[in-house]
Amino acid sequence: MTESKRHNIALDVMGADSGEEGIIDGGLEAAKSAGDSLHVTLVGRREIIERRLQALPEIPANISVEHADEAVPMEVSASEGVRMRDSSIRVGLRLLRDKKADGFVSPGNTGAVMGTSLLTLGRMEGVSRPAITSVFPTWTGRPTVVLDVGANADCKPTHISQFAVMGSVYYSVVFGQEAPRVGLISIGEERSKGNELIFNALKLLKNSKINFVGNVEGRDILSGTVNVAVTDGFTGNILLKFAESIRPMLVKSMQRQVQTNIFSRVGATLLLPFLRRMRNLFDYEEAGGAPLLGVSGVVIVCHGASNSRAICNGVRLAQNLASKNLLKRIKDELVTNHFGRTNGTKDESQNNRNGIVRASTANDQR
Repeated sequence: MTESKRHNIALDVMGADSGEEGIIDGGLEAAKSAGDSLHVTLVGRREIIERRLQALPEIPANISVEHADEAVPMEVSASEGVRMRDSSIRVGLRLLRDKKADGFVSPGNTGAVMGTSLLTLGRMEGVSRPAITSVFPTWTGRPTVVLDVGANADCKPTHISQFAVMGSVYYSVVFGQEAPRVGLISIGEERSKGNELIFNALKLLKNSKINFVGNVEGRDILSGTVNVAVTDGFTGNILLKFAESIRPMLVKSMQRQVQTNIFSRVGATLLLPFLRRMRNLFDYEEAGGAPLLGVSGVVIVCHGASNSRAICNGVRLAQNLASKNLLKRIKDELVTNHFGRTNGTKDESQNNRNGIVRASTANDQR
């Protein structure tokens, strides 16, 4: 058996809404849980990090500190954040660029993370725009991956097409399902529904070698109709923020119902394990973070209010994607689907809207 590689993940501990302490603790939790397979580099002001480390009874050996002078505030614009040359975001991404880290995790300013990633790492071959990817729960038990959820408010059809390829590979790598079903978010399943962006993106996706099944509606995201759903960042971010509101709504509604009478309280006590599982379905802490696909490095964007558990999961996600060589697989798929001699043309052997799989031909390069 070959020895597995030890991955180094750079963790930005500065600039989050939740403060540095919880971020540092999350990095330590990840390092402890992963053991020798992981090294975590805490990036930020050395004095702040070391003050927290000194207050703890035990520090794992697989932790180190990389000093960065500046923290990018949440309220500054992406362009202002990019111009901060000694920020913890820039320093962490330099480690990734220089092969001193295998992944970068940040709960800081999302615009600054994306802009600095593009400037420091560059785009992958075949990618015009990177996309932020999020995982939505479904009642089937198999999640739906949605992208873009905020990196690009304005998109062109070719961007949507590239998101679909990247999302398809991501789903295959993370969830172990080959040829996942990919849908285009629109206002109706019919080809006649949508705007100009949807119509033109649909044409490109129909001719792609991915398993594209057509338009899907918002209700299909949580039903598990497709494995991957693609859209522009404006629509995707609204969808994401709406999903984030479901968990507190469920919690508040249950609390209000429990307070109505004794029978409700007894029933809630019996159902408590189930209710907790339902609440956790929409808990961003479980996912840890959202990968920024399309840049030349494993970059995970975490929620600004992330606690230690969310950060721990974000670091472990970065380690998982690095270990599965996600970037190479996306690059290979993009070259196959967008730069091959057939330009990714789909033949009649490919999967259709109803998921009926016909025998593949020699032209199918998957």
